[in-house]
Amino acid sequence: MAGDLNLSNLQPAQPRTDRKRIGRGLGSGKGRYSGRGIKGQKSRAGSHAMRAGFEGGQMPLYMRTAKLRGNTSADAMPIGPFRTYSQPVNLRDLEARFEAGEEVTPESLKAEGLIRSIRKDVKLLGVGELTKKLTITVHGASATAREKVEAAGGSLTVLKQRKPRPPKNMKRRPEGRTKDATQEAETETTPAETAEGEGS
Repeated sequence: MAGDLNLSNLQPAQPRTDRKRIGRGLGSGKGRYSGRGIKGQKSRAGSHAMRAGFEGGQMPLYMRTAKLRGNTSADAMPIGPFRTYSQPVNLRDLEARFEAGEEVTPESLKAEGLIRSIRKDVKLLGVGELTKKLTITVHGASATAREKVEAAGGSLTVLKQRKPRPPKNMKRRPEGRTKDATQEAETETTPAETAEGEGS
């Protein structure tokens, strides 16, 4: 240390700068236009309170670009406002934190510190190896994770089952009736219709 601290060498850790005094006349160093220039948008009061994306009156970017479809519907997940969030948990984490025969639930994962919240979905991933027999209950799981859990003798229960989507761009037909069956029904004739044709 160069010397003892006293009132003669006492100074703040962060150097202090003088406040900019504007609108106080020509002698202040910021006189006449107060550092704002002569005219223009930035010289007006409230000119700096502009919304995000404002381009000075020019046509903004979000209006110049095409209106892209697809990410504003529930079918467009996992993108757009309908995005779903899940917390990943790997098999190697279960191997290290749980003993054989224990039950793994979102509550127990929260207690072990593997997830942050039980209000978000939990998805089990197949990273690592699992040698213990566990009873696992989560919201989702990968195919690899399911195979490894079952191979270790454990069981896996998925709380959220994904609904199969119908194929797109296909006309809906009544269940149990196919196109071939419909054509056969149209070509067949009843015995009564055959008799009427022969009689005439």
